[in-house]
Amino acid sequence: MTRTIRAAAFALAAATATATATIGLAGAAQAHHSFAMFDPAKVVTLQGRVKEYRWVNPHVALLLDVAAPGNGGGVWAVELTSPGNLTRLGWSRKSLKPGDRVAVEINPLRDGQHGGGFRKLTLLDTGQVLQARLIDIEKNAAAGH
Repeated sequence: MTRTIRAAAFALAAATATATATIGLAGAAQAHHSFAMFDPAKVVTLQGRVKEYRWVNPHVALLLDVAAPGNGGGVWAVELTSPGNLTRLGWSRKSLKPGDRVAVEINPLRDGQHGGGFRKLTLLDTGQVLQARLIDIEKNAAAGH
């Protein structure tokens, strides 16, 4: 009888620990993938030069030097998806380099800071378009682009 009680107590403790870890990790994953800081209702196109292109996990980052009059100029931080996702879409760590002239379409940060969530990039010297949103790639394919 004692052995059965101990086994049941151990099983309950293990199940509780597993459930707690699962809930905790799910919350962390959800928080990590939140895009609430970006305004999906607004789209801004920035033109400038690549200052830095960071091919790192969990998200690739692009620092863009924007030469615009007024408050729009300066360095903008653009968050992309993961290197793995970008690789599947044809990107590589060599897709961009410092000094490249680009036009970048973003959903800007809600707080007005110089940053945003990536939508599309055009290399101005070649016209090559790089996208990282599967929904946009599917729309363009359906439209014959």
